[in-house]
Formats: sequence, C-alpha cells, structure tokens
Amino acid sequence: MPNVHRAREDLRARAALRPAGPPLAVVRDLTLDDAIPARLYRPSIDATPLALFFHGGGFVVGDLDTHDLFCRRLASTSRVTVLSVDYRRAPEYPGPAAVDDGVRAGVWALEHLAELGGDESGGVALAGDSAGGAIAVLTGVRLRALGLNVSAMLLLYPNADMTLSMPSVHDKGHGWGLDVDDLTWFVQQWVPDPERRAAADVSPLHAPLHGLPPTILVTAEHDPLRDEGIALADAIRAAGDDVVHLDYAGLRHGFVGSAHESPAAAQATNESFEQFGQLVRRAAGHTM
Repeated sequence: MPNVHRAREDLRARAALRPAGPPLAVVRDLTLDDAIPARLYRPSIDATPLALFFHGGGFVVGDLDTHDLFCRRLASTSRVTVLSVDYRRAPEYPGPAAVDDGVRAGVWALEHLAELGGDESGGVALAGDSAGGAIAVLTGVRLRALGLNVSAMLLLYPNADMTLSMPSVHDKGHGWGLDVDDLTWFVQQWVPDPERRAAADVSPLHAPLHGLPPTILVTAEHDPLRDEGIALADAIRAAGDDVVHLDYAGLRHGFVGSAHESPAAAQATNESFEQFGQLVRRAAGHTM
C-alpha cells in the first residue's frame, strides 16, 4: 500500500522539476469563505470569465503548487481567470468532502466575482483533471440543484466510475503510467466502503446529469480511465446536455503534465484549453 505522505511529497518533487508557467497579470493566494485555500490566476487586468479548477491526484495527492504550471497554462491559453481550489483530500477527508468544498467555493466565488476579476455576466465555469474532473462534475450537479449559474465545464481524463468496472481499467492498467493497483488504492481512500462506490455523491457516472452546462470532455487512448470518460460523455449527452468529446490517440492519462516535453501532448493541451475558452466566452455572451 502506498504511503500517503510519501506519495504527496513525491508528486511535489516531480512538479518542482517542471518549467515555470507563462507569466500572468495576477497570481495570488487567497482563502475562500475564510476556510478553503485557493490561488487566483488572471490573464488580464480586465474582467474575464471565471473558472474554478480542481486538481487531479487520485483524491489523495496534489495541491496548489503541483498544478501551478497547469493553471498558468489554462489561464493563458483559454484567456479565462482560473481559481484553483485546494480542496480537502482523502483519506483524512473521504468523499464527498472535496465536493462539499467545491460547492462552498462555487457559492463564494459567485458572490465575489468582481473582487476576483471575473465577468459578472458569465457566472462560473468548472474545470478539473482526473480526480479533479470527478469533483468538477459532482460540484456542477450540486450547484445546478441550487439554481446557480454554472456556464461550462472542462473535464480532462476524468475519474467517472468509482466501481472501476470498465474494460480500459485493466486493458491499460499496466505500463501506461497510471497503474490499476494505484488507481484502486486511490478509490479506496476516496470511498472506503465498497458498497458506496456507485453512489451518486461520489461517482459521476451514477449522478443525475441532466441540466449540466455545455461541456468539453477529454480522453486519451492509453488511459485506464478512457472507457469511463467515454461513458460519461455519452451519459451527459443522453441526459440532453451539450458535450464535445475530444479523444486523443497515442496519449496517456495526465498528458497535460508532459506538454512541456511532448509536442503531441502540447497540441492536445492547447486545443482543449482553447476550445474551453471559446465555450466559456460563448456562454457569457461574448463574441469570439
């Protein structure tokens, strides 16, 4: 079994070796609702649409620093203000604690859009990679139930089914970067009770998906989570919501993290982020 603290430090060490991200007009740390650490990335001093970002890391690892390059690139490429949310992690706080934080952050952000540099006509968008993609979906479901304005979503190779029952989990579960044993361990930390892994509050594929905002969902060919990502795109579409599914051949889970060294990963990252920016601005009523 992996050691939680060692796994967190290992990811931080790997992230520290990556290049610095693009410079932005504003990057600052803040606390949301006097409780949740966050980091704000503004591509411009002018108001731009705001997206809450939830980092990946199996619900267990990852933080504001490990995904700093990711958020800088997302803000710069999409031309969207990004608010990275440092949600509570498992196993100390199993699901749905991270989603509770996402909802609290979303409500607070909507009340403070002008202060954050967000476009007040655009509500908030939601974005996340891997486990963060799951948190983004589940946060969107709950914000929608509250009647709040969620404009768009970007889901990058999301964890979508905590039962881990899709074929790609095993077909791509060895030799492609995300090992099935590690994936299983992460899910165990997030949802310790096996009987709850298909529960709607922790597993996006089993959540009520009708009424979600326009969504871009990204999958990669050599990702154990690819099949559940495809299933989530199909389920969102079947619920009557708009979804664009981008599926990238030859790439692995987490490819955004290697965009600085892989031309193919860089191209896929830029395309995904650019399309998200266009979607968010369109939802806010901006001309392209």
